[in-house]
Amino acid sequence: MTEKSITSASGYLFLAAALLCLLLGIYLFTQLESVILAGLLTLLALFLFKGLCIIYPNQGVAATFFGDYVGTLKETGLRWINPLYKAEAISLRARNLNGQTLKVNDKMGNPIEIAAVVVWRVVDTARALYDVDNYVQYVQIQAEAAVRSLAGSYAYDHMEDETSSVTLRDSTGQINEYLEQELNERLARAGVEVHEARISHLAYSPEIAGAMLQRQQASAVVSARRLIVEGAVGMVEMALARLAEKNVVELDEERKAAMVSNLLVVLCGEKNVNPVVNAGSLY
Repeated sequence: MTEKSITSASGYLFLAAALLCLLLGIYLFTQLESVILAGLLTLLALFLFKGLCIIYPNQGVAATFFGDYVGTLKETGLRWINPLYKAEAISLRARNLNGQTLKVNDKMGNPIEIAAVVVWRVVDTARALYDVDNYVQYVQIQAEAAVRSLAGSYAYDHMEDETSSVTLRDSTGQINEYLEQELNERLARAGVEVHEARISHLAYSPEIAGAMLQRQQASAVVSARRLIVEGAVGMVEMALARLAEKNVVELDEERKAAMVSNLLVVLCGEKNVNPVVNAGSLY
């Protein structure tokens, strides 16, 4: 079902006509005691009153005629439509869906906690009202399903899957785009458009959070040590080259090895090294 528009008349003229019929009916009943004519005018006034409806900004009114969808009215203000139509108002404003935290498994099978915030609005009133049973509940369920599907398609980070170019933690922008695209595909049936979808919470589950933290810390220590060793080796090479270039001292291979060992201990050690001064000869 696709939304279509219907026209309506200004409600102020029909409001005035309904009040006039009502007052005239009261006058005929009280002054001229014309019961039949007064009753007819009262019924006409009620008929005109029933066709009046107030439409607020960013609101639509879907009309059906004995079960058949007629169209949607979006003109704001006091409007008048066929009183035999059944009118149902629906908001067209943007809404926020703050999804609950879900416990799912990522691509590598690790349990994680994930939640998303979705900004959405109704763009097709006919689909929202008549193609799904409850469009608000439909949005909530489909958003949860999309988040679960997304979490199961990617690893938490590159530590879990080094070959993957997109992960949940390190590729936030791309993940949000994928989530928004999937939600738009899922919610098109309900006439809903997603303006923004973002991951609002992402963490390991409590039962593995401690182990994963230790793993991250160990990886950080290894990476730092690698940088320290690379820098220390470069400094040792530079020191030996400068000593040979300036002819400060000539060292055989054994003493070069001892010097390299001492320098690496000094440069790579976690604590400050206490130097030992040799006051004797070189040998």
